[in-house]
Amino acid sequence: MTTTTYDKIYIDGAWVPSAGSGSIDVYDSSNGEVIASIPAGTAEDVDNAAKAARAAFEGWSRTTPEERAKAMTRIGEGLAARMDEIATVVTREAGMPKWLSLMIQAGLPINSFNTAAQLAESYEYESTLGNSLVVREPVGVVGCITPWNYPLHQIAAKVAYAMAAGCTVVLKPSEVAPLDALILAEVINDVGLPHGVFNLVTGYGPEVGEAIAAHPQIDMVSFTGSTRAGKRVAEVASSTLKRVALELGGKSANVLLDDLDEAGFEKAVRDGVGKAYLNSGQTCTALTRMLVPADRLADAERFAADEAETKFRPSDPFADGAMLGPLSSQAQVDRVQGYIQKGIDEGAKLVTGGPGKPDGMNEQGYFVRPTVFSEVRNDMTIAQEEIFGPVLSIIAYQDEDDAARIANDSVYGLAGGVWSADPERAKAFARRIRTGQIEINGGAFNPSAPFGGFKNSGYGREYGEHGFEEFLEVKSMQL
Repeated sequence: MTTTTYDKIYIDGAWVPSAGSGSIDVYDSSNGEVIASIPAGTAEDVDNAAKAARAAFEGWSRTTPEERAKAMTRIGEGLAARMDEIATVVTREAGMPKWLSLMIQAGLPINSFNTAAQLAESYEYESTLGNSLVVREPVGVVGCITPWNYPLHQIAAKVAYAMAAGCTVVLKPSEVAPLDALILAEVINDVGLPHGVFNLVTGYGPEVGEAIAAHPQIDMVSFTGSTRAGKRVAEVASSTLKRVALELGGKSANVLLDDLDEAGFEKAVRDGVGKAYLNSGQTCTALTRMLVPADRLADAERFAADEAETKFRPSDPFADGAMLGPLSSQAQVDRVQGYIQKGIDEGAKLVTGGPGKPDGMNEQGYFVRPTVFSEVRNDMTIAQEEIFGPVLSIIAYQDEDDAARIANDSVYGLAGGVWSADPERAKAFARRIRTGQIEINGGAFNPSAPFGGFKNSGYGREYGEHGFEEFLEVKSMQL
């Protein structure tokens, strides 16, 4: 396979060499081959990018909402023209089946730029309160640090809304999945944004990410990633008292209440397996804890095993009908395998899957076996820590109060689910769960609804009007 060498980063409207001389290899998740190399950026690169963004801020923040909306729409159109290329790149980087990547990894970023364009024009930036005129203004220069599992989607959730609000940005994409970010930079360059509005520095978190979080000319940092890294970002950012938005880990509970009939229960279990395994489980909102009535545990095991074994066989992510591709890296494989072994060692019942490579898959690819555990106690490691792989834990509960207690017994609070024959009962139960979003009877993801978490899942919200407002400051003028 041909390796593509990217030897420049994007600062102040131009492709420029990094101040450093290092490079980072990017791997194909399905076969372990090197597909590209990118610059290992430095703190000096971040300084140059931040200064460019600061210089561009005054002019960009004073453009009309209509001008910014037009620019975001054109970026969305540019991404749409390269949809297939983006989906292919992200499938290679992160492992999501290509047909799903087209909808999610390529489709959702386009939606974010289009939604941000609409909000730029429709948002009410001013209101009157007594003798005060209350105005909302762009927060300034925003540092965006993004993960590898939904790379361009998470970039767009920050960059599109920040720029539409009148902010300028410095982006550090994940070094595991950076190629889609380079495509975005090419699109933005073609659109012709004013120089310095968008800047891209590739590199590692401890160098580039920390420099962004610490930089005095960056007014806000928006980070998506692990809770451990998010805490570090917040700590470093506190030295300059910049605003921080964090979207971190999750260990979400999917509660099947006791009033479901057999058909409804089977549907909920099978849906829950899919919600745990989406993107090979590399999803912060994955419903990885399935809570079922104790007297229906055997049925849950049977349905979950059948769904995992028949629908989610690991396969080439470019194959027709693929549902479960590889993980993103060998490090991720090692992490997931470690958790599977920990589940066995701590006494959970292995229903299907387990350690080792799936049969028939490329030995060099980053594949793991889809795994279901049952008889899991909520104090086990696999019930408390985010695994980020296709591993489902089934937990029995005694009654509704017990289910709520178990669901909330987590340091995380990002997502969740509840199933009931009575939608009003489901909504009432959902109100008891301390989590940023929760789906009722399999309710679909809404890319315009506020997205974010409670507790160790972070703070701040993304998407839609709530996400737009994250990048605005409030000023009151006394008249």
